[in-house]
Amino acid sequence: MTTVDRFMAANDKPRQTGTCDCDAQSGCEQAHIAGAVAVPSSTRRQFLAASAAVGASLAAGTACNDPAFQAYFQKHYLQLTEADKKRIFERLEKEVEQTKGVRVKISDPRPLPNVQFAYALNLSVCNGNRRCVEACARENNLPDDPQIRYIRVVELDNVTHHLERGNVYYDHEKVPEPGKYYLPVQCHQCKNPPCVKACPTKATWKEPDGIVVIDYNWCIGCRYCQAACPYHARRFNFAKPNVKPDKINPDQGYLSNRLRPMGVVEKCTFCLHRTRKGRYPACLEACPTGARKFGDLNDPNSEIRKILWEKRVYVLKEELGTEPRFFYFYDD
Repeated sequence: MTTVDRFMAANDKPRQTGTCDCDAQSGCEQAHIAGAVAVPSSTRRQFLAASAAVGASLAAGTACNDPAFQAYFQKHYLQLTEADKKRIFERLEKEVEQTKGVRVKISDPRPLPNVQFAYALNLSVCNGNRRCVEACARENNLPDDPQIRYIRVVELDNVTHHLERGNVYYDHEKVPEPGKYYLPVQCHQCKNPPCVKACPTKATWKEPDGIVVIDYNWCIGCRYCQAACPYHARRFNFAKPNVKPDKINPDQGYLSNRLRPMGVVEKCTFCLHRTRKGRYPACLEACPTGARKFGDLNDPNSEIRKILWEKRVYVLKEELGTEPRFFYFYDD
C-alpha cells in the first residue's frame, strides 16, 4: 500500500448522521447542525497522524516516486516545463502499455501562429448517417462502456429549428427520413466560452488558435462547465472508461485524445493532435456527403472564409453571446 493509499484509507470514513454515538462525558465540542454530527476528535487525530506520515514520506522521497501521487500533485499544464512534459508523457505511455498492452505516443502540438480554427456544416447535404460520430469516437479514444460520444446528431422536422423537439435517438433503416433534416452538434469552441468562466480550478481555457482545452489532471469533476455549456457539448466520466485495446488510437495528444480517467469532463477539441499538424478532423474525413468544412478564419483564401462570405450562415443560440466558431449553412 502506498503512502497516498494509507493516507486516504485513514480518512475515508463516512461522516456520521443522526444520533451522536459519542459519550456525553467525552467532551464532544461539535454541535449538531441540521441532524448531522461532526467527525469525532479521534478522526481528526488520525488525519493529523496521516498528514505527518505523508510529510515524512515526502521528506524521505518515497511518495514522490508513486505514479498516483505524481499525477495527483501534478502542476497545471500552463506551468509545466518541457522536462515536466517529457516525464509526464513517458509515465502515461508506460501506464497504457502496462494496463492495455498497447504502445502509444503522446505529443503536445502547440497552436499554430496567427491561426484561428473554425468549422462549418452544410445542412443541405447532411443526411444523418452518423459516420462522423463513430469516426470521432475511434479517433479520440471514446469508450463504448459506458458509451461517450462528443457529437450528437439531432433529427428535426423540416418546418422547425426547435432543438427541444429534436430526436437524437433515431434508428431508421435508411437515412435521411422523409420530411426530416439533421443537425450535428459538438463543442462550438466559443470565442466567449461560458464553460471557461464556470471552472473553479482553471482546468479549462481557450488556446490562441481558438480551441478550448481541458487539463484532465486539474479537473475536479464538479461539472460546473458542463452545466454552463448551452450546447450540451461536454461529457463526464461517471465510470472508468473502458476502451478495448484493439480500438485504442496510439497517436495521442496530451490535451486532446489521451486516455482519460474516471471523474473528469471531456469534449471535442477539433482533433487538435491532427489539425495543428495540418490535417483535417477525423469527423470531416469520415463524412460521405461533404457536409463538413474546416479551416483557418485568418486565411482569406480558405474554404471556411469563402463559406462565411458567400453562404447563408447562422450559429446556434446567437442571443447568448458565446460567439461560436461552429457555423451552419445551406446551399442556395
